[in-house]
Amino acid sequence: MSRKLILAAVAALLAGPALAQDVPDLPGPNLVIEVTGQAKGVVVIDLLPDVAPKHVAQIAALARDGAYDGVIFHRVIDGFMAQTGDVEYGKAGGDTSYAGMGGSSLPDIPAEFSNLSFQRGIVGMARSQDPNSANSQFFIMFDDGAFLDGQYTVVGRVIKGMDVVDAIARGEPPAKPDVMEKVTVQQ
Repeated sequence: MSRKLILAAVAALLAGPALAQDVPDLPGPNLVIEVTGQAKGVVVIDLLPDVAPKHVAQIAALARDGAYDGVIFHRVIDGFMAQTGDVEYGKAGGDTSYAGMGGSSLPDIPAEFSNLSFQRGIVGMARSQDPNSANSQFFIMFDDGAFLDGQYTVVGRVIKGMDVVDAIARGEPPAKPDVMEKVTVQQ
């Protein structure tokens, strides 16, 4: 194989959805999100229980209970991230004017900061100013955001459907928000 071909192959691999950091490559669980609205399709998030065990357990419990079904993407900032997961105020078809202010009936989770960087496709837990206030909301990075490193908990990474994430309607809130129609956990 010629040097040019090898360099082209390496460049293609680096340009793909893989992350250029040492993220544990252990099997599942995976969060599978069926998105409807402007963005249509399936997003698969590889959850990282070895990085944030309490956060992953809470997300998985909420998904298994159906709490995320029908929840909108309520804060979507171009070039930054798409936020969702407000199971209290973010249900589509209801009054979502307070979306982003709520959580779930489960307790808040203490921060589980790691050395993983917030790069494109990384999923982090949303929280208030208190680092120990994450509950149910999470966000998916559109682009690199190293300024979040060490301040927010990394819970996973998108391994399929980043094109769907890229198509999510922008806005705070979007005029016609996309919806996590069905969210399941697969091992």
